[in-house]
Amino acid sequence: MSASGLSITLRDLADQPMVNERRIAIGLSWCAVVATTCGAMLLVTASPAFAADTYRVSVGLSAFYTFEEGRGDTVKDRSGSGKSLDLKIEKPSAVSWEDDALVVRSATKIESVHPATKLAEQTKQSNAWTIEAWIKPANASQKGPARIVSMSNNSVQRNFTLGQERDQYQVRLRATSTSENGLPETASGTAKVGTKLSHVVFTRQSDGGVNFYVDGEQTASRKVAGQLSNWDGGFPLILANERTSERPWLGEFHLVAIYSRSLSDAEVSQNYAAGPKAGIDPHEAQRRARVKAEQTFATKVAPLFARHCLECHDSISKKGDLDLSRKVDAMAGGESGKVILPGDADRSPLWEQIVSGDMPPQGPGLSPSDQAVIKEWIDDGAVWSIHTIDPAVYASKPGASDHWVQRLTVPEYIETVRSAVGVDISEEAKRLLPPDLRADGFSNTAYNLSVDLKHVEAYSQLAEVIVQRMDVLEFAKRFSKSQSLNTDATARKFVASAGEWLLRGPLDDREVVNYSGVLTAVASAGGDYEQGVGLMVEAMLQSPRFIYRIERQPDGGGSRRVTDFELASRMSYILWGGPPDAVLMKAARDGRLTDKDRCRAEVERMLKDRRAIERSKQFAIDWLNLSRLTNMQPNPERFPDWTPELGIDMHAETLAFFEELVWKQERPMSDLFDAQFTYATPRLAKHYGWKPQGNGLRRYDLSSEPVRGGLLTQGSVLTIGGDDASMVTRGLFVMRDLLRGVIGAPPPGVDTTPVPPKPGMTHRDVAEDRIQNESCGGCHIKFESLAFGLEQFDGLGAFHLKDEFGNQLRSEGQLVVPGEAKPQPYETPADLMKLLSTSDRVRETLTWKVTQFAMGRPLGARDVTEVERIHQAATGAGGRYADVVTAVVMSDLVQKTRSQDEP
Repeated sequence: MSASGLSITLRDLADQPMVNERRIAIGLSWCAVVATTCGAMLLVTASPAFAADTYRVSVGLSAFYTFEEGRGDTVKDRSGSGKSLDLKIEKPSAVSWEDDALVVRSATKIESVHPATKLAEQTKQSNAWTIEAWIKPANASQKGPARIVSMSNNSVQRNFTLGQERDQYQVRLRATSTSENGLPETASGTAKVGTKLSHVVFTRQSDGGVNFYVDGEQTASRKVAGQLSNWDGGFPLILANERTSERPWLGEFHLVAIYSRSLSDAEVSQNYAAGPKAGIDPHEAQRRARVKAEQTFATKVAPLFARHCLECHDSISKKGDLDLSRKVDAMAGGESGKVILPGDADRSPLWEQIVSGDMPPQGPGLSPSDQAVIKEWIDDGAVWSIHTIDPAVYASKPGASDHWVQRLTVPEYIETVRSAVGVDISEEAKRLLPPDLRADGFSNTAYNLSVDLKHVEAYSQLAEVIVQRMDVLEFAKRFSKSQSLNTDATARKFVASAGEWLLRGPLDDREVVNYSGVLTAVASAGGDYEQGVGLMVEAMLQSPRFIYRIERQPDGGGSRRVTDFELASRMSYILWGGPPDAVLMKAARDGRLTDKDRCRAEVERMLKDRRAIERSKQFAIDWLNLSRLTNMQPNPERFPDWTPELGIDMHAETLAFFEELVWKQERPMSDLFDAQFTYATPRLAKHYGWKPQGNGLRRYDLSSEPVRGGLLTQGSVLTIGGDDASMVTRGLFVMRDLLRGVIGAPPPGVDTTPVPPKPGMTHRDVAEDRIQNESCGGCHIKFESLAFGLEQFDGLGAFHLKDEFGNQLRSEGQLVVPGEAKPQPYETPADLMKLLSTSDRVRETLTWKVTQFAMGRPLGARDVTEVERIHQAATGAGGRYADVVTAVVMSDLVQKTRSQDEP
């Protein structure tokens, strides 16, 4: 979550006039000041005057050392980012602790107790980096360069080094364009090292631009091109020496900070003004604390309320007039007054009831660990981060919402091949690959996308067919003008370029070597260039990086911002169901996607592409389970006019209706439920009882149709109820897929065989009997009544006033929205559709469904606060599909990734 939504941001702070005035004051403090001695004017040199109320920039800190320990052999990492990277002093006798400083008096090294993996991983993701140090060199003659701060393996292998070379500072930074030693280095310029306390900053932007600063002034600027993707996560972080102990540095450490992003000129000035004793920015600390508190409520407290409290204390039950499902009501309390006193659990009646065992009244009480969660939450201020505690959020099975490696679905695989190499493999892919099965309502649910031997064999066969159909030489020209396999360097450059395109991101050294080996093996066996490239492409097409969407996980827990290439892949598969195009890949390569404005501009561009429409239609197919229409086999005695082609027409009706409303008319998604038009073929129009308007799929105006209009009146959705137009199945669909309600499975042993209608008893009469039944009604009243307005539509969606027995069919009923106490009555199907289209709950459900489809996994407690933000952003923008999917892409769910152990 960005700090921008919570308080004045650091960038805002840097732009304030008072901060600019402080910068002026800081600059003047280095000028000569006038002192009077014996009546004469004397120039003296002043020490820097640090602004005590200027805060350090703290966003993006990866490691942070302030040397305030005062003693011992350990230097603590105080960044709060991921797993702490503490440092161990090899020879404590070689150093001395002074006022918030560590003085290195003789050769030693101060090395991290474990590899600095988090620094490598975070930097790889951002492709940007900053080293900052407040130091005081012992002298201006140290060389080697003498290692001030280094992440390296030895004197010739490193990720970075900040060093001193006599009177200048140097940084060696490893990138794909440099040597393993980070050469050529970047120097601060001569005469920049003195024996005074100095502020040294080196920052590298994601596009490769680097800047050097000494004491707040920029002293050097150049380009270190390429990516930081080749950083080695096995190297330790070391101060005052090389890992192999032959490049010692002597002097004082007052502060060392490492960022996984670049700092702007203003931010460098801000840190300089803050001085060496400034700690974590309190605004950032407050932001982190607030985020933690919000997540604690959403992931720990709210689930306890949902499972143990809401049965008696939701907005419908309200036992004791206490509603614990909504923040306002919960904080207001019940008939006995307030039950939650933020900051004081011991005096909170809710806590008293829990610890006494009176809540919950049935079943076992809360475990000691659960009780501790509630008490700590109240004592810490009872932060309530979500508007309503929704049981649907906590209904998914444990672990279902964790991050999963995502295999491409069959449609995604087909589109990826088409976009990557220009070959249409749809017919063969659908025939050879096992179909994707729905789980949690969607066929792209990652945990259900396994790979078995049949997949492996199919991918192998498909790769061979794809290469046979490709113009291999034309493909190769995109990445290399040379058509020779004789030069290893040429082959490696070609492999790196082609591989980045096919595998949707930079290749590491091992991958380049392996795929280059294919080319050289073909050359050594007498094969030609076309054969070599063909086999290399065939190998890449079977790579896990092609078949899966693979990302690095954060090291040491927590979350991190995804890399530009990872973000490009996420964006393209969410918006297009396929890989990034050349424009998006270039934006990732140039590091432009980390800029929110540029990222949003790319989203807007991509939404204008036809692929965005096709991807949205795949969402509709999954959400409404339209694929079942191709396998429907209604009872031919009851429905003699059914043909498979009618099912195809129903499928086409819904998708054409969806495309017209969502894309051509650009209406809010909630209008899907009562829009007064549809599309039909002559066959489908006849089935609906209309006069056909012409051949093919035609648009029909329904403004004068009293019973049709919206998704729920289309045959594709009505057939969910089966031959008997089951009110159970239809009601469950409305409850789960439109209102996000939760209902448990029927008790074991209960006969669920549908009771058929008969003369004098309709399906609705049967349902009402079930609702009145003491053992069944408690559950069935929650969902069967939702289908009463659809009773006049038979199992295939045809409209009737009477059933086959002559029973009069009705359409009145009431809509019971989960979490709302007051039912909403309706008289006709049109009334029901209007209630659905104007329901906030339905709008929220649409946001949840689109977000789940975009993420490829169920949503859980850890997602609820961010999904609420997505919904607010999308609703504020108009509530259209494009608004929802844009809000999803711009959210932290997509822009960041989190480890599975993060709350």
